[in-house]
Amino acid sequence: MARALLWISAVLIAWTQAGYGLFLAALSRLRPARPPVRACEEHPGVTLIVAAYREEAVIAAKVADALALDWPRERLELIVAVDGGAEAGADATAERARAAGADVVLELPRAGKVRAQDAAVRLARGALLAFSDANALWERDALRELTTAFADPGVGYACGRVTFLDAGGTNQEGAYWRYEMWLRGHESALASVTAGNGAIYAVRPQAYIEVDPVMGHDLSFPFNLVKAGWRAVDVPRARATEKMVPTIEGEWARKRRMMSHAWPIVLRGGLLDPRGYPPLYALMVFSHRALRYATPLLHVIAALATLVLLARGRARLSAAAHVAALAAAAAGARGHARPLLLARYYVLTTASLAAGLWDHLRHGTPAGWDASEGTR
Repeated sequence: MARALLWISAVLIAWTQAGYGLFLAALSRLRPARPPVRACEEHPGVTLIVAAYREEAVIAAKVADALALDWPRERLELIVAVDGGAEAGADATAERARAAGADVVLELPRAGKVRAQDAAVRLARGALLAFSDANALWERDALRELTTAFADPGVGYACGRVTFLDAGGTNQEGAYWRYEMWLRGHESALASVTAGNGAIYAVRPQAYIEVDPVMGHDLSFPFNLVKAGWRAVDVPRARATEKMVPTIEGEWARKRRMMSHAWPIVLRGGLLDPRGYPPLYALMVFSHRALRYATPLLHVIAALATLVLLARGRARLSAAAHVAALAAAAAGARGHARPLLLARYYVLTTASLAAGLWDHLRHGTPAGWDASEGTR
């Protein structure tokens, strides 16, 4: 039994971390690419929604960035939804957004990002809804590129690409993120993406859904829209930038917080319910989401099975691999060699998946959250 558990857990870890990517690459070679969709020549009306909480330091720059997009001004409505803006002690986010030229500024009770977005959507007049974070800056043609996806009437959700600006710290998120974007591109070409990002995405108003306020759009929108009959696609040429959390330890805290919001979607939000998924997309969700989030448990099972087998004089190679990985991660706290930093990044971010689950089960998940270290 211990040997079977070791092999099963090891194979599942290898599949979600590497085998799944190889599978997508092979399938992409075998299946014909989707024919390109010609973009509409006219400019649809777009409402760009920025949810903000205590963003007085960056909101004016964000508004200026949005108004400088390569898009007719009369076809762009900019709404800044200030979470907590109606409460005593609110900062100057709303005032500075108005002064910078936002079309609508909502000063709302503190209810979290999702409810601020919902409030803005109810007032939006655009034929498309675009969303961004207050600290994300878009390339000038990003909105033009993002809207091309909706020339396909079957597309309900489109996400762009965010590049994390590295300030020279220890965080290795850039390497991980490039691999994630590669996976996302293949998922999009073959079926639909399994997750997006909050920095740059757009939705048809008729596809927009109001989700539980603790469940962010990044993970809940793609699979829910697929179940509703839409496609959720990646638009790599629609680009934005954000500052990277400078340290691996800061990234651990960010991912722990993110996972406390992701686990409700996994456990009760319908992600694991395969009804409504096409078969290939069901495999994608299982491989890229369910197994990825289960990685800490799989590592624990592998470690316990290794200890049982080691007591019988077996599994020395598995034991050596576990020790080497942990030793490299520990050494990454003192050195800046890239292999050691990557090992530390993997161990801490994998642990953050379990920590996020612990936080959710023990304390619940608050609807609101604060900015991560060093991202403003």
